[in-house]
Amino acid sequence: MFELPIIWEWIGFAVRWVHVITAIAWIGSSFYFIALDLGLRRDGDLGGADGEEWQVHGGGFYHVRKYLVAPSEMPDHLTWFKWESYSTWLSGFALLMVIYWVGGELYLVDSHKSDITLFQGILISAGSLSIGWLIYNFLCRSGMKEYPTLLMFLLFCLLVVMGWGLNQVFTGRAMMLHLGAFTATIMTANVFFIIMPNQRIVVADLKAGRKPDPKYGKIAKLRSTHNNYLTLPVIFLMLSNHYPLAFATEYNWVIAALVFLMGVTIRHFFNTMHARGGMKWWTWCVTAILFILIMWLSTAGMSGRTLEETEAAIPPEGQRFAQAEGFDEVTDIVLGRCSMCHAREPFFDGIHRAPKGVILETPGEIAAHAQAIYVQSGATHAMPPANVSWMEEAERAKVVAWFNAGS
Repeated sequence: MFELPIIWEWIGFAVRWVHVITAIAWIGSSFYFIALDLGLRRDGDLGGADGEEWQVHGGGFYHVRKYLVAPSEMPDHLTWFKWESYSTWLSGFALLMVIYWVGGELYLVDSHKSDITLFQGILISAGSLSIGWLIYNFLCRSGMKEYPTLLMFLLFCLLVVMGWGLNQVFTGRAMMLHLGAFTATIMTANVFFIIMPNQRIVVADLKAGRKPDPKYGKIAKLRSTHNNYLTLPVIFLMLSNHYPLAFATEYNWVIAALVFLMGVTIRHFFNTMHARGGMKWWTWCVTAILFILIMWLSTAGMSGRTLEETEAAIPPEGQRFAQAEGFDEVTDIVLGRCSMCHAREPFFDGIHRAPKGVILETPGEIAAHAQAIYVQSGATHAMPPANVSWMEEAERAKVVAWFNAGS
């Protein structure tokens, strides 16, 4: 019960749970306020407000008004929306450290792409989260802020370059995740460094009896709009680690780029609809074409490493498990019970790509995935699913004994 791998699995699960909960809260409030802002009615006597909206939910009626700068007097109770964003980023960063820093030898650095050390990979990982914000913030503060469409295009180019660059040193799975974390960092930094400080300036002016400058609201709205268009791609990238057709492909960084375009087309449809600008059905046609292109790219040009290229290689992180007592027996067990799915060319009906991109065809690959094999088929009965390959209890016991010997 108190073995480190088991504790670590539960820590990862707990942090992921918190991350998903806070992300739901942040995305929900973001989508709600964008829809509210676009749907405001601006006719009738608004008492100095820019727009208003009547809504019904949960058996009650809500009357919402928006002021371009601020109301004439500071209200006694003011709700700030910030902790949803901060909590999402902090929990996501913790999850990144748990999976991609602690488990970096397996999930972060791809030794076949570069010869950097794990420590260097972690430095690149941490640095990649900040460099994007610095470049993006510079562009937003430059003359580009007067050309929002051009600014979004430059941000898209930055994301494409970052995806390609990360793919030169990281595994495809890590590239996707870090591109999502890189984008989420921009979004949270927008809230922390721009949106919230600008709102505090407006509140301070109101309390001091000064007339707030409308530019602060304009700047905050631009950053909030950027966050709105980036949300859907970030969700895709965070979920991509479950789908090897997205990350374990030759053109995974191109797939990531197309996902950002899909996020724009989808949000444009809903944003236009909420603004009462009609239904832009053409956006769904573009989205479908982009998705079809992504499906084609997921198998195009697949070369990968052949079985012969990896047959004799045992990576450094797997050496102690390869030398542990019982390794030969466990290798035979995995090859007989697991490799029909976890193969370069799976031959189990209905499986076309190895689940999560995990290949278990050589001793080196089996040794490298020792902890995952132990957790999935030793400590638990998660694998094989529904025990379709009839893995026996005695075989599971041998997996446990081997892992303990190597640990």
